[in-house]
Amino acid sequence: MPRLPRALATGLVLAMVAACTDADKHLAAKPDPAAAPPATAVKTAQEAQDIVVTGARQGSATPVVALSPVSISAAAAPRMRAYAGLPEPMPANPYYRDTGRDKFTAPQQNAFKIVREEPVSTFSLDVDTASYSFVRASLNQNVLPQPAAVRTEEMVNYFPYDYAPARTAEQPFSTSVAVFPSPWSPGRKLVRIGVKGYEIQRAARPRANLVFLIDTSGSMNAPNKLPLVKQSLAMLLDQLDGKDSVAIVTYAGSAGTALEPTPASSKDKILAVIDRLGAGGSTAGAEGIRQAYALAEQNLDPKGVNRVILATDGDFNVGITSDNELKGYVERERGKGVFLSVLGFGMGNYNDALMQTLAQNGNGAAAYIDTIGEARKTLVDEATSTLFPIAKDVKIQVEFNPRAVSEYRLIGYETRMLNRDDFNNDKVDAGDVGSGQTVTAIYEITPVGGPRAIGDLRYAEPAPAPAAAQAQGGELGFVKIRYKLPKSDTSRLITTPIDRGNIFARFEDAPRDARFAAAVAGFAELLRGGRYNGQLSFDEVLAMAGAARGEDGFGYRSEFLQLVRAAKTARSMAALER
Repeated sequence: MPRLPRALATGLVLAMVAACTDADKHLAAKPDPAAAPPATAVKTAQEAQDIVVTGARQGSATPVVALSPVSISAAAAPRMRAYAGLPEPMPANPYYRDTGRDKFTAPQQNAFKIVREEPVSTFSLDVDTASYSFVRASLNQNVLPQPAAVRTEEMVNYFPYDYAPARTAEQPFSTSVAVFPSPWSPGRKLVRIGVKGYEIQRAARPRANLVFLIDTSGSMNAPNKLPLVKQSLAMLLDQLDGKDSVAIVTYAGSAGTALEPTPASSKDKILAVIDRLGAGGSTAGAEGIRQAYALAEQNLDPKGVNRVILATDGDFNVGITSDNELKGYVERERGKGVFLSVLGFGMGNYNDALMQTLAQNGNGAAAYIDTIGEARKTLVDEATSTLFPIAKDVKIQVEFNPRAVSEYRLIGYETRMLNRDDFNNDKVDAGDVGSGQTVTAIYEITPVGGPRAIGDLRYAEPAPAPAAAQAQGGELGFVKIRYKLPKSDTSRLITTPIDRGNIFARFEDAPRDARFAAAVAGFAELLRGGRYNGQLSFDEVLAMAGAARGEDGFGYRSEFLQLVRAAKTARSMAALER
């Protein structure tokens, strides 16, 4: 038998080694004949050096020879490599990974304001919790989050609080006020305003018309991205029933409908579509959003909840990528009765700035899913609050009494601030609150005669003496909440005074939930740089939160204590991985 030329023999050996390697990988798993093959990840030239592509190596000149993987023993591969003079293969990382490309808006922290000059504070009430989950994901990697990633109100509102329930769906909020000494600024006080939303009973909730909009681009090819998306949506599906419908739109280099509107009772059919999804390609997010809204509008239920649920890392790079253009689009679409909620995934290239823009202007909430436990919290334990709003365009306005309060500072809510005249303007969009949700806002105030952050002007009228302030100032302030019912365009008003009956002389005497919220706010402010919370330390936060932990059925508050401990030793910046 004639010998083959060595070049040809070497080529055949290379092909057989490749076949054996494939055998090692795939013999244990039977492929799904209905599943689409994974697409090759495609990114821009600027990003190409950071991309790890699953499957065949791009740009290789080695010809591929089709051989059956079962025709050669995988055990023979090392001898064949030695014959061809080839080194042992390096272990491959099949996942996309970026570092340091997360995007956040970075507004200035709210500063102290003089009550005599600016007595009114107005902002949009909001219940997003994405910041807390991102902070947790960072600390679980032993890295402090970048300060812009920390939004104090989202840290505080991550936890449920035991506020008095609202009585009716027509007046869907109760308000709880507590005033107590600031734990980090002697002589100042904290004003905790707690709001509890009306809880819709499951039997009375409206029908849900949902469109899952799933990012299947190459950047989603990571264990904490597309695989976690699939698990999360499967959990959400369990919370729906036969009157609800689900559709699925996917997008990568282009967008398309993977599932037409289908009754949620057809669970196996919906899960089969979700299970077949694979990641690859660039990110035409805007086109996906357009198609998802179109599908939701085709199946619009005027009496139900019509919502697009976007699951993505926000790394849009094809088509419309401008935040302002996308904001304008979702603003127009919400007027048609379709809202947008956002579930963010992944770290390293997470575009939080875009996610916040879309959710805030799409009348929906933004959550960040970093673990399967967080998916369960958001989409199972809190599914009704995530999906079913009890009020929209919810605004809060607090007027402080200059006879009793000289200065105030709203802690957090920097991205939710409104003008004073926006409060009475029903054309101005604001936040939504879901069924049974609690919302907390905290002000730090300086009583008249207390240690002020801002000195007097030379020509300003003098402040009243403390004794006169006590005599004339029966109220510290006045809280107004304006809201619209979900199917109404006309707002309603709820008011509550901040009077001396709400004051607690000692921090330890304040309600337990108020003290725990103060500890979370102090921790968040420390992560942001500690500009306004004096000499407060992580150990003092631990002491405050530990004493106010109370009942903790889901373990959220115990987890918070672990995060504070982690922050004490975390690195300031992640190490560059090669």
